Amino acid sequence: MIVYRELSSLERDLGIPAKTLYAVSNSLGRHYRKVSIPKKTGGVRMLMVPDAVLKTIQRRISDALLAHMPVSPYATAYRFGTSTLRNAAVHVGKPVVLKLDIYHFFDSIPYSLVKEKAFPTQIYAEQIQTLLTMLCYHKDVLPQGAPSSPAIVNIILADFDERIGQWCAQRGIAYTRYCDDLTFSGNFEPKDVVGFVTAQLKSLGLLLNANKTRVQRQSQQQLVTGIIVNEKPGIPAIYRRQIRQELYYCQKFGVGEHLKSLAQGISEEAYLRQLLGKVNYVLHILPDCEEFRKYKTWILQKLRNSSKAK
Repeated sequence: MIVYRELSSLERDLGIPAKTLYAVSNSLGRHYRKVSIPKKTGGVRMLMVPDAVLKTIQRRISDALLAHMPVSPYATAYRFGTSTLRNAAVHVGKPVVLKLDIYHFFDSIPYSLVKEKAFPTQIYAEQIQTLLTMLCYHKDVLPQGAPSSPAIVNIILADFDERIGQWCAQRGIAYTRYCDDLTFSGNFEPKDVVGFVTAQLKSLGLLLNANKTRVQRQSQQQLVTGIIVNEKPGIPAIYRRQIRQELYYCQKFGVGEHLKSLAQGISEEAYLRQLLGKVNYVLHILPDCEEFRKYKTWILQKLRNSSKAK
């Protein structure tokens, strides 16, 4: 285990001078901007996005320091080799699916928890521990737009995930956590799980969002991170229908004309790449879907033609 007691070793591993780290940490307000993005459920989510300088620092911290900290296998987001599909696959074909959400997760994580868990005293001298925590924390919240925040989340909840996972394993319950979304599946009484999780979160100063608690049984559609898990992984019909409709208008009227009707103010190429991302997502879940394979071929051909025309 690498131990950081001198600033020189931190400078070496981050590739950034200590004077730059301190200068940025002393003027954090100038290095963030507020960005609002629409939520799928309506309303907007406010992000604090770092500028290029701070973003580089946070990425170096994440890659050089945080990547070596222990993370639970129950965490299925923000890690190499994980995905929404891998998160959902664990819960396929279960009689009961329980979904829980941590209330105002990023906003509720205290500075002290980041300092203790992400930059512990066993590894970092007090001066370095404080500096790193300041560079990854701002205005009493863990910024959602910071590239270091996802890794910090998984580190902070590593022990929590293990306690929940072991408790569930003893009862034949499957458990995964995708960021602040906790999913449980099997044959169990949901209120028992809710009670245990509530107590474990309380020890971290966190709460459940009761308004987002969902119990899904096999008699209804069971969704985990946007994927149907009743019998096998699937995509909700409404999502496929929306993509199908967009491709229909593009093919019938042309991409340019369709864009005019949408009034989105983006280029044809950018729009086609957005569509390609949606189609690729469907094929990731349903790799044998011939209809969406044809859509992918059509979009790629349009992109190639657009590139040749330039």
